[in-house]
Amino acid sequence: MLEGESLQKAQFNAIAQQYTLHLGECSPPMKERANVWIVVPAYNEAQVIGEVLNQLCQLPYNVVVVDDGSVDHTYQRALDFPVTVLRHVCNLGQGAALQTGIEYALLFPETEFIVTFDSDGQHGRDSIAQLLDSLKTGNYDVALGSRFLRRGDAVNINLRKQLTLKLAILLTRITTGLKLTDTHNGLRAFTAKAAAQIKIKQNRMAHASEILSQISELKLRYCEIPVTITYTEYSKVKGQKIVQSINIIWDMLRSHL
Repeated sequence: MLEGESLQKAQFNAIAQQYTLHLGECSPPMKERANVWIVVPAYNEAQVIGEVLNQLCQLPYNVVVVDDGSVDHTYQRALDFPVTVLRHVCNLGQGAALQTGIEYALLFPETEFIVTFDSDGQHGRDSIAQLLDSLKTGNYDVALGSRFLRRGDAVNINLRKQLTLKLAILLTRITTGLKLTDTHNGLRAFTAKAAAQIKIKQNRMAHASEILSQISELKLRYCEIPVTITYTEYSKVKGQKIVQSINIIWDMLRSHL
């Protein structure tokens, strides 16, 4: 085995020990544009993960799914696609899943850009190219998707969710100084250099605020890109309960105490 391959295996084993991972159908980057990885954290998304991956696999990018200890068939469904699949043996939270996927993508020296993409079907694949285009100019380290830059991009959003996000935006501006229009949007892109500097320690929903705090502290150059977020009946049932809204605000406040 080549030295480079041995090093990558050793690095991956170190991640496996740290995050308690199981290795799925993993393979080196083979896509035309091997410099881009899409990280998809997933927890109990068996109902929609197939549709999400079917869309992503039509793009010329590498995809890594991190199954965060799902108790349904998310892991098995993901293995049906030509993607890398990693698995937490227990549920650690979306922040931990993102960190795992990012660290895996960074094992490959070809990696130049990393995109985070939700697994619940709310994100559109067409937004990925727009995020990457902004980074390829060399003017930014991070491209953040925003559903509020353009009117109508938050499709089917309900009033409670909108008010919760607006409050989160206000709190983020106060705590980080970043003048953003959206703060809890999982659709974002990093240069490999920026991604290597971001260390997500908040396992659950507070990770979104933590990422923004680190962007501010590290003085990373950022921009916002308009993206469409579609709230489906499935995502509304799963992610828009009142307790979810309360948890977002509580996690934000707790992370800054």
